[in-house]
Amino acid sequence: MPSAVIAISGASGARYGVRLIQALVDSNWSVNLIISREGAINLDLECGITPIELANKYGVILENNDNLAAKSASGSAKFDAYIICPASGTTIGKLSSGISDNLITRSGMVALKERRKLILVPRETPYATVQLENMAKLSGYGVVILPANPGYYNNPKSIDDLVDFIVARILDQLDVQHDLTQRWTGGEVIVDKYADTDLTP
Repeated sequence: MPSAVIAISGASGARYGVRLIQALVDSNWSVNLIISREGAINLDLECGITPIELANKYGVILENNDNLAAKSASGSAKFDAYIICPASGTTIGKLSSGISDNLITRSGMVALKERRKLILVPRETPYATVQLENMAKLSGYGVVILPANPGYYNNPKSIDDLVDFIVARILDQLDVQHDLTQRWTGGEVIVDKYADTDLTP
């Protein structure tokens, strides 16, 4: 059974993390879940659920963000992927500086030092220059930076559709089969339809 560490940190967008957990559990992944204090606040505000309720709902292992002796803190405990979703600017900044002062950042550092798949899903706008620099630095280390920027070419009808667009991109990074969104085929646009379009202002 493949396994993942999923962390929900203190950025808005806890709904993405919840949907990701559901999708991975449905795909028979084992999940260790870490939620920061601020992540728990957003989880309540945005999803109306507590960390314990979330863990119980999907049958995942909830680890304490203050417990640096937890399984996710060890490089000898092998996980197939580590996903911080959403990833706060502070969490990204700590990882780019090699700081592991809680279980979320420690698990991220484990992924970095063991050269394992690490996906960060920032959800903040606009980005400060230092945040862009931190993300570029981590990208240079092989980290996947996957901002929560949903696409609209599928004509989403609901917030769930927008959430699924991002979760689908995460699942693609993990080679998890899914049907959350329609894939682009190249046949959606009839080029000849626009051949005679007058674009003169």
